[in-house]
Amino acid sequence: MKEKVKEVLDKIRPSLQADGGDVELVDVDESTGIVKVKLTGSCFGCPFATMTLKNGIEETLKEQVPGVKEVQQV
Repeated sequence: MKEKVKEVLDKIRPSLQADGGDVELVDVDESTGIVKVKLTGSCFGCPFATMTLKNGIEETLKEQVPGVKEVQQV
């Protein structure tokens, strides 16, 4: 599951980097389906970071990686 999450994040990363941000994978808990990420660069502290996290990253991971239930920012 962790490798699949990394693959999907690598597909998302260029759009974040285009705006000066990035995302780092911190942890994947396969038993709970919780993925923990860290938003960096311009994404850190951005007023739209929560929307990016939930509507962009979380939804994409849920669609493409079976077992992902939630994405949390750390």
